[in-house]
Parts: sequence; C-alpha cells; structure tokens
Amino acid sequence: MAWILLFIAGLLEIVWASTMKLSDGFTRPLPTAITIVAVIASFALLATAMRQLPLGTAYAIWTGIGALGAFVVGIAFLGEAITPARLLAAALIVCGIGLMKLSS
Repeated sequence: MAWILLFIAGLLEIVWASTMKLSDGFTRPLPTAITIVAVIASFALLATAMRQLPLGTAYAIWTGIGALGAFVVGIAFLGEAITPARLLAAALIVCGIGLMKLSS
C-alpha cells in the first residue's frame, strides 16, 4: 500500500508543479488553488508512505516521479525543448528510480 500512496504522491507532485507554472506567479486563482490542494495532498501521501518506506527511497522516488512527469508535461503541453541532454537526464532519473525501488 505504501508504494501505491507514494506513486499517487508523485503524480500529485506533477500536478502541483505544472499548475504552479500555470499560476503565473500565483496571480491566477484557479491554478493557484489547484497547486495548494495538490501540494498538501502530495505531502500528506508522502508522509504516510514514509511510515513504511525508508526516507531516502521514498523521497528519491517521489522527486523522481515529479521531475520526470514535469519534464514530460513541459514538452507535451508547454512547448519546452527536447534536447539530447534533457533526454539523457530523464533516462538517468528513470534508472535511478528503478534502482531505488529494487534496493528496498
């Protein structure tokens, strides 16, 4: 169950990072509200998952899901550039998440 909660927390990190960008410095009410709700829910689920998972593993996977997801959202919806270096960085994040999962 802790892994499922951690995964959902990571997805919510993607939501809050994306809506923070869309909030335009917290000047747009709806994206700002979504950001606040998603960040609270993400942290709450992360904290719950950490009851059973090691700190380093949980935090690394949570941030990895968020970073990779924000990368994909940026490319798919915000017109951000796809470069070889960014793709390599994303691949390294995926490898790191996999290795963390295997090590726990």
